Amino acid sequence: MTFTFIFLAAFILSFGLRHWLAQRQIRHVAAHRKTVPAEFAQRITLGEHQKAADYTIAKLKLGLLENAFSALVLIAFTLLGGLEYLNQVLTDLMGNGIAQQMALLCSIFLISGILDLPFTWHKQFGIEAAYGFNRMTPKLFVLDMVKGVALGAALGLPLLWVVLSLMAEAGSLWWLWAWAVWTVFNALLLWLFPTFIAPLFNKFKALEEGPLKTQIEGLLKRCDFASQGLFVMDGSKRSAHGNAYFTGIGKAKRIVFFDTLIEKLNPGEVEAVLAHELGHYKRNHIRKRLLVSFAMSFVMLALLGWISTQAWFYIDLGVTPSLEGYNGGLALALFMLVSPVFGFFFTPISSLASRKHEYEADGFAAEKASARDLISALVKLYQDNASTLTPDPIYTAFYSSHPPAPLRIANLQRLSQA
Repeated sequence: MTFTFIFLAAFILSFGLRHWLAQRQIRHVAAHRKTVPAEFAQRITLGEHQKAADYTIAKLKLGLLENAFSALVLIAFTLLGGLEYLNQVLTDLMGNGIAQQMALLCSIFLISGILDLPFTWHKQFGIEAAYGFNRMTPKLFVLDMVKGVALGAALGLPLLWVVLSLMAEAGSLWWLWAWAVWTVFNALLLWLFPTFIAPLFNKFKALEEGPLKTQIEGLLKRCDFASQGLFVMDGSKRSAHGNAYFTGIGKAKRIVFFDTLIEKLNPGEVEAVLAHELGHYKRNHIRKRLLVSFAMSFVMLALLGWISTQAWFYIDLGVTPSLEGYNGGLALALFMLVSPVFGFFFTPISSLASRKHEYEADGFAAEKASARDLISALVKLYQDNASTLTPDPIYTAFYSSHPPAPLRIANLQRLSQA
């Protein structure tokens, strides 16, 4: 029962920490709701600032409910015997083997998705709609969900079968082969996404000839960046939020602008936003993140390779492994359910690295485009996306992938004067 107590201790600590951090953020944002920060007073109205505060608090309160519900579901799956019951029912129906274990994992994904659906629906048609951001219809919501499930099945089921087969047939080093398959699979997805996957959900059209395209092409030339093309995505059919990104690897790289971004920003501001995104590429952030991701998957699969052979891993989490049959899917299911509890404590490390990368990308944008244009673009995006300008420092340090607005703007102002 030793691991039971370790799991429970980590579970209670992570749940309590999530709750405490969210409550800190709610109190901090609410306490600063009545006054626009001095550095933004000339650009953002009190009404816009209060809308951002209310929007942030609404999302946090929903997150608190979702966190509590997810915690109950996790305990129900593990210590209360839900996974054991589901595994036994499927074993009685299908016998023990890879097909049964695949059914077990698919059942968990489906149950989790169904249980999460009310929160996703309320976020989209409750909170996002209430603050004027939702442009998605219920029909499109359902269509996206159906496409997502179909795509997940088409890509995920063959991968799952390969991994479970390796667990059954490849000996004690199955995890090493599985890691190689996972790495190749992810690299293939990066290559396929812009051309074959993204168009299943959105329409893309080439950026029209004009001053913006000319300005962007000049930036790409200064940055020595070759892409497959410049595209505009119909993000407005789902949300009023704006963004820009580039995706793909090798010759499949393409730059994508949300149509909402182009509507809100002038050409100089769009150029500055894209320069920031290119900064992530030119400063090797994407390559570093991929390498970290592959290294982490190596470590996690190696850990799974060892822990899946330990009887206490199953028994102490409320599951009885088959002594003669096959437990690959059961091990995967338990590991996927339990590992986020322990992985949560590493969140501040990844957040810190991400904020460092954001500052470096801002520096690249200031060098290749205009720091002033990037400041102007960010202020507009903070306005239009209702991003809070007054986050709690501890919450930010733990979670935020981007620096707080005041610090980021101050850094860009220093760069503009350099």
